[in-house]
Amino acid sequence: MSINRLIEIMARLRTPGTGCPWDLEQNFSSIAPFTIEEAYEVADAIERGDMEDLKEELGDLLLQVAFHARMAQEAGLFGFDDVAQTICEKLVRRHPHVFQTKESLTAETVVAKWSDIKAREKAERVAQKTVDGEETAAEKGTLDGVPLPLPALTRAVKLQQKAAKVGFDWKDTRLVLEKLREETAEVEAELPFEAGAAPTAELTEEVGDLLFVVANLARHLKVDPEQALRGANAKFERRFRHIETRLAAEGKTPVEATLEEMEALWVEAKQSGKRA
Repeated sequence: MSINRLIEIMARLRTPGTGCPWDLEQNFSSIAPFTIEEAYEVADAIERGDMEDLKEELGDLLLQVAFHARMAQEAGLFGFDDVAQTICEKLVRRHPHVFQTKESLTAETVVAKWSDIKAREKAERVAQKTVDGEETAAEKGTLDGVPLPLPALTRAVKLQQKAAKVGFDWKDTRLVLEKLREETAEVEAELPFEAGAAPTAELTEEVGDLLFVVANLARHLKVDPEQALRGANAKFERRFRHIETRLAAEGKTPVEATLEEMEALWVEAKQSGKRA
């Protein structure tokens, strides 16, 4: 079985004396950035619709799971089988409509039930830790459990979702738009008088507030802000490449062109039929 082969290879790479020196030097903290990077590369392959690349990137992501599990096994904590068993048990617990009651539910109801079960499980873990005498004060906050390494926009949405569950949320999307205009005005009020001046702490804070409200607007509209921004980035790249290509045909580089020339080519790219 291929998964067993992967586990065997990982064990060999981590065997002192005969394994790979680089792999042997790694720990959970040093590998974590690679795990995050591989997850992004999976998302990138999906965004590009490259299924062959997706297959490879999923393999790279699976390697990260095997790597962490191997290090945990070496430390006497858990192994790959424990990881697989834990997720299997969680999936069964959180899908009672499939494995128990056989209810016919909508996707929205499933999400709501999943959240309820997840909250109940967390409460049980906290209660157990209290019984065991472990510190739990830091786990009782509404906003706990949102990982710091998440992309800032994604983390903003998750924090907002948690706050919304206890009623701290706008009920009307138009109120979010009103707040967006308010934050834009506050950014404008902090703009430096001199062009090119370094941003002040106040300006940085106001821009952060503006981005937070943009994430909130995306959440209210059920738009994934990370996905939307990736799309905007890709569109910007396509249009700017068009500018570079057209300028190159005239023997110019962007540095040699005027802003007016580049803006005209940008409009040309925007009006073209090439997904620009």
